[in-house]
Amino acid sequence: MTIHVRFFAAIREAVGTPSLALDTSATTVAALRDELIARGGPWADALARGKAVRASVNQAMVDETAPLPAGAEVAFFPPVTGG
Repeated sequence: MTIHVRFFAAIREAVGTPSLALDTSATTVAALRDELIARGGPWADALARGKAVRASVNQAMVDETAPLPAGAEVAFFPPVTGG
């Protein structure tokens, strides 16, 4: 299936792109993150396990167990705080 993946803030800077269309067999956010980590280099560094990374699916905050529907928009971003 094809999904649209967006990256924000430091993750976007690290991977060098704000978004990409991706053909994937991932069925959860965790599987998608692992697929992106497997690309190595800056992808592995920016999305590494142990780093705090938030995700949303179709603009709703989710945890990594969330399913990925076909055509979904998935966003990855670092945690942010307000002040």
